[in-house]
Amino acid sequence: MESIMNTFNDMDTSQKVLYVVGGAVVAIVTVVGLRKQCFKETKAKKDYPRDTVIHHQIGRGPYAPSMTPFALKLETYLRMAKIPYQNVHGRQLSSKGKFTWIEYNGQAVADSSLCIEFLNKKLGVDLNRNLSPADRGVAQAIQAMMEDHIYWFVALFRWQYDSDRSLVMNAFKLSKFLFWMFQRLLKKASWDQGLGRHTEEEGTEMLKKDLQSMSDFIGTKKFLMGDEPCETDCTVFGMLSQVYWQFTGTGYENILKDKYPNLAAYCERMKETFWPDWDQCITHGGTREATK
Repeated sequence: MESIMNTFNDMDTSQKVLYVVGGAVVAIVTVVGLRKQCFKETKAKKDYPRDTVIHHQIGRGPYAPSMTPFALKLETYLRMAKIPYQNVHGRQLSSKGKFTWIEYNGQAVADSSLCIEFLNKKLGVDLNRNLSPADRGVAQAIQAMMEDHIYWFVALFRWQYDSDRSLVMNAFKLSKFLFWMFQRLLKKASWDQGLGRHTEEEGTEMLKKDLQSMSDFIGTKKFLMGDEPCETDCTVFGMLSQVYWQFTGTGYENILKDKYPNLAAYCERMKETFWPDWDQCITHGGTREATK
């Protein structure tokens, strides 16, 4: 390391620029290669049944049907809306370079929220039909908190904070090097977003405040907004499922059971209502293949 620094210091300005640019190029090539290795794009089948949503996702999770809350959100929506769908588990990314995404009669749609908006318009679905305008506004605000705040802390606990990495490494079949690369990407993304600039202690307290707010709001209600589920229940369930079932190694595995039992009960209620085949949709800690 010292010899490299000495060599760098001996360079003139133009050489240093080339050296830095070259390093950046190598980093970019490494990331691109990593993406190709981990998320190989394959041509989508063209013989899917018509009028059936083809849900592309990365695969089943160990203790919940997906390791990504957005896939669980979208699949719960499909079940709640009773829309025929078919899962395609693989590594084909959307046009926006992410999971989860859908195809419907040959039309591809990326981003879980845009997928839901597309299907609502295409199929005339309105899971918020019983909500007042004010309640719709509250539900939308809760969705934003879940996806733009709680999500990042879930990701930070998994990838950044000092904890057992086995859940993520086993679920995604990552080597230590690949884990390190994804960890670096998450660190940069969360730093740019802002929440990654906080200490682990600060982030933990923020997550607890969010969970307390959700606990206070749901109270004794059956679902988020009352006795009937709404669209945002899909988002809330998708996110809370990661904390309730898949927070292994974080030191807060039982935080919902111990601190926010009504949120734990909410998760169980959503599971029982929309996922009667739950056990067939998980890998039981990687001990078996999911059958659905």
